[in-house]
Amino acid sequence: MDVTQFFGAIQSGDRDFIETLLKSHPELVDAKDQRGFTPLIFASYFDKKTIVEKLLEYSAPVDDTDSTGNTALIGVAFKGNTELAKLLLKHGANVNAQNNLGYTPLIFAGMYGQTNMVELLLKHKADATVKDNEEKTALDYAEEKKFREVIGLLK
Repeated sequence: MDVTQFFGAIQSGDRDFIETLLKSHPELVDAKDQRGFTPLIFASYFDKKTIVEKLLEYSAPVDDTDSTGNTALIGVAFKGNTELAKLLLKHGANVNAQNNLGYTPLIFAGMYGQTNMVELLLKHKADATVKDNEEKTALDYAEEKKFREVIGLLK
């Protein structure tokens, strides 16, 4: 099976074709592309909710990482896609996962001023005291960029 074709179908959002491929090649759920993205991370990055749902149905590992240590939840946190974040959290995504730079979903959400995402992550027990490799927390980043609502949530 051509992994490139599978990832192309994810990017284009061809849910039916993806389901056909997964039925005949369920191992594709664990594939990685040339950049180290898993299908779940790739679908999450492109905001393909129906594809994410299908991949989770086929037991896609929710906390697998790409080459930089990002999980699907870390990837949606900086973009502020709370709908996908809720879905990933429902399937057991680690709310405090850290990538290679030490960023957690909450740090990314704070860094990019994603107020709704910060609220959601805190409701799911995100640890606001976690520091990245530069010893900064989500609050530190929010304060640097003067994201007042985020600062209020994190204090």
